[in-house]
Amino acid sequence: MASGSEITLSISPAPPADWDEAAASLPAAHLLQTTHWAALKAEYGWRPHYLRWEQAGKTAALALVLERKVGFLRLLYAPKAPLLNWADTELRLRVLEDLEQFARRRGAVSIKIDPDVVLAYGEPNSEDERPNPTGKALRETLESLGWRFSNSQVQFRNTLWLDLTPDEDEILRRMKQKTRYNIRLAARKGVRVRMGSPADYDLLYRMYAVTAARDGFIIRPREYYLRVWGRLADAGLADFFIAEVEGKPVAALVMFHFAERAYYFYGMSTGEHRNLMPTYLLQWEAIRRARALGCKIYDFWGAPDEFSPDAPMWGVYRFKRGFGAEVVRTIGAWDFPANRAAYWLYAQAAPRVLALWRRMGFHRLRKAAQNRISTD
Repeated sequence: MASGSEITLSISPAPPADWDEAAASLPAAHLLQTTHWAALKAEYGWRPHYLRWEQAGKTAALALVLERKVGFLRLLYAPKAPLLNWADTELRLRVLEDLEQFARRRGAVSIKIDPDVVLAYGEPNSEDERPNPTGKALRETLESLGWRFSNSQVQFRNTLWLDLTPDEDEILRRMKQKTRYNIRLAARKGVRVRMGSPADYDLLYRMYAVTAARDGFIIRPREYYLRVWGRLADAGLADFFIAEVEGKPVAALVMFHFAERAYYFYGMSTGEHRNLMPTYLLQWEAIRRARALGCKIYDFWGAPDEFSPDAPMWGVYRFKRGFGAEVVRTIGAWDFPANRAAYWLYAQAAPRVLALWRRMGFHRLRKAAQNRISTD
């Protein structure tokens, strides 16, 4: 990008025809910045705004910003955005300034961003830790401009990425020995993985409800997942994998993909035949499929905030690490309080409201978990 050339901003309520193509061309391109995700969220009360910055005749930055009213409050959120070269100081400052002004013009309480800007690779204080200067510089810039690290982290702040550029033999070689063994055990003991279709959506949801009730996390109503899976599958951005033992579904995995990155978004199981290690073979087949699609990164979509054996996600984290994936710690979500008084009140209330929602939702989960997984 030409240094010092004029940067211009355009804002549209409708998706530009080339939006997804432009998003795919920018650093850290993300599925949650596509028109498909915007259309889905619009069905659930979010109003999309498409912000594009151009410099020297080319797209320099993009941000899909979602807007929603909660009571009398107006909130803005740019999921996994903005997309740009954050090492470009001039562009970085301009984009942040424009987002601040956009929030004020919309009369918003705040605007939240959580771009996939890496703060460091590897676990904290480990031999593998590699700080990323760009992430450190962005965090310092946000602090200096009055942005605040959010107490409401919508997406996972940390995750694990598996490099898909080596061949399959090398990917297997980089895995933990136990992981390789479990993949081969599952195949040897008769676990079979098939690709799913829309006819399997109800099965996937029931299995997901069972998993959530067993592991103690909250999920959305059935209709939401059917809309997500259906819309992204229709766009050619979703694949479904179902592990079976003697024809009976025992585990499943939903993978999304966009711009050379695959995402392990949803995993579910009945808990049956765990000794046959079906989830290991599921992951391996998803990894192979991601490589066939031309993806270069397999994003395991989530790691603990604190890397301690006491962390709630520690068991899942160890499972993911076994595949040879690298810890990626991003800067997380940051809020700009466009209305400081209203933001303070909202920031105090939001965690309490979320806790109440979780308590209410858990009763619904237990009811959903009572549904038996159909073998028809």
